[in-house]
Amino acid sequence: MKIMKKVLITGTVAFDDIETPNGNSGKVIGGAGTYIGLASSLFTQNSAIVSIVGEDFPNDEIAFLNSRGINTQMVERVMGGKTFYWKGRYHDNMISRDTLATELNVLEKFKPSINSEFSSSEIILLGNLHPTVQKSVINQSKNPNNFLIMDTMNFWMENALEELILVIEQVNLLVINDEEALQLTSEKNIFKAAHKILEMGPTSVIIKKGEHGSVYVDENNKYIIPAFPLKSIVDPTGAGDSYAGGIAGYLSIKKNIGFEEIKKAMLYGTLTASFCVERFGVEGLKNLNLETLNKRLKIFKSYLT
Repeated sequence: MKIMKKVLITGTVAFDDIETPNGNSGKVIGGAGTYIGLASSLFTQNSAIVSIVGEDFPNDEIAFLNSRGINTQMVERVMGGKTFYWKGRYHDNMISRDTLATELNVLEKFKPSINSEFSSSEIILLGNLHPTVQKSVINQSKNPNNFLIMDTMNFWMENALEELILVIEQVNLLVINDEEALQLTSEKNIFKAAHKILEMGPTSVIIKKGEHGSVYVDENNKYIIPAFPLKSIVDPTGAGDSYAGGIAGYLSIKKNIGFEEIKKAMLYGTLTASFCVERFGVEGLKNLNLETLNKRLKIFKSYLT
């Protein structure tokens, strides 16, 4: 019997407007919830997004998410409201970026409401949102044995640190980048930072290092995985969310979640992100399937031996 744990995703469903040295995307759909949902849908047809959009968000984009097996019943639509909008410009190194515009719109008053079907979810992925929103989702969970994965960013460390710590102490797996890990812990070494994060409460942590891959640490194990080598990156937006979504999706089809399962999940997360950055916005994920992902996995494994 195929295992398919329920995956509950909280994160923005939004509009992005992206400028890179390779060109401009124009106004396209994006948001952490969208990227995570599409990435996880490569493995599971049993996921749901809890989010909020305005009247201006296209119905056909919601229908597309549904066609990928993503439940959107908890994506609240505010009639007369406008969807969260972000515009940014990436520098030549494709790492640094400038935010040109941020319009919170309906997101400003977002209060997630989890329905009875997904309150029992075995896996919850808390996308990058205000810690009080993430905490609200945890509080509405009815499954004491769920596996909580959390993403966050330096903005919350600077503006909502107390609330952030209260969420971090409850999660199983924290996924953040190297700069955020060092800032959160005031350490200068990522392994020291990782162990300091474990002392805050999580049972494991993944620290992303961009083109240099990612590092996993728990109390007894360490694992380092490189990034998939790409000749060019078109748009790095959503790479981290796609990585986390790939991890959550893979874990949802495994009976147990331990070190070996997370190692394999990191492989899939890395590869999902590699497809994401090859196109603008979510275009790199829209036509991606598990067969194509596994072909790249074979290539990737040949590099690792």
